Amino acid sequence: MILVSVLGGSGYAGGELLRLLLPHPKVTVNQATSRQFAGRLIFSVHPNLRKIAKLSFVHPDELTACDMLFVALPNGASMHLMPELMKKAKKIIDLGADFRLRDRAVFEDWYGQTHENPQLSKKFVYGIAELHRDEIKKSTYVACGGCEATVSILALYPLVKHGLIDKRIIIDAKMSSSQAGLRPSLSSHHPERAGVVRSYMPTGHRHTVEIIQELDRVVETGLRPVSTWDIAISATAIDMVRGLLVTIHTVPKKGLTDKDIWKAYRSEYGTEPFIRIIKEQEGIYRYPEPKLLQGTNYCDIGFELDKRSRRLVVIAAIDNLVKGTAGQAVQSMNLMCDFPETTGLEFTGLHPI
Repeated sequence: MILVSVLGGSGYAGGELLRLLLPHPKVTVNQATSRQFAGRLIFSVHPNLRKIAKLSFVHPDELTACDMLFVALPNGASMHLMPELMKKAKKIIDLGADFRLRDRAVFEDWYGQTHENPQLSKKFVYGIAELHRDEIKKSTYVACGGCEATVSILALYPLVKHGLIDKRIIIDAKMSSSQAGLRPSLSSHHPERAGVVRSYMPTGHRHTVEIIQELDRVVETGLRPVSTWDIAISATAIDMVRGLLVTIHTVPKKGLTDKDIWKAYRSEYGTEPFIRIIKEQEGIYRYPEPKLLQGTNYCDIGFELDKRSRRLVVIAAIDNLVKGTAGQAVQSMNLMCDFPETTGLEFTGLHPI
């Protein structure tokens, strides 16, 4: 049994962490912090935790020592705090972007701010278990991947590792509203968001650089320049609270067949507990669909080879708050603490929903 705390427990990511951690059989939740809601019961902010959470939020200044600390703060916050946080916890999992990128210049270019503690980035392992399981098991610090980066990397990893596609990749990402976080804005105001299919970032999505970084590691040892992969993301907001769907357009190597693609995915993911290859011949659920993944830690991946236009189209879906954020973090915790990897993450989803 380990003692865990959540720094930033009142946001959507923090709430999802608490949902997964409170019933976890190997965990005791010690503290959850919130500046705004300090002193209030956790379930007053996360009503789904009624009769489950008896804790109250504490102010971040009251954070005490623990075995495992989850940091669920806005991007740019944890880099300032990390030296002190490392004194509070033996192991840390950061859900934000501050320590995902190994190159300081790349971070500062894409995030438009100076990194306060870039030397610490080398201590963090990128938290996608399917790519870095052995490293995570041995690690003390993990930086979870961004939700859009996570689903795209998982979809592309076997294709890149087996050399099945060219470097030109176009990712069409359909984003739910929870990805914008808890703080309301005009774009999340119900009359402005409801029924929407809105292109909000057709170019320049920050997760592009995470995907490039991780795909570079697949083919080499991180020595290739960041421009190796020609990746473009277009992000569209849709009328869904949870979920993320990517439709990825790639150029297959000449002569590629369905059998080659199946073989690559089965080779890499055949024994993975949270990856499912979805490609049915009939019915309405022939390809991945985020609606079916709500609350689960699964990543569903499908594909279609178009010989007429010489395209390999890959479709992948996750719940952005689980496999894309909190579930990914709990999966890493299980590995770091030598618990069964699926512990606390067994929820299968609902149908119909």
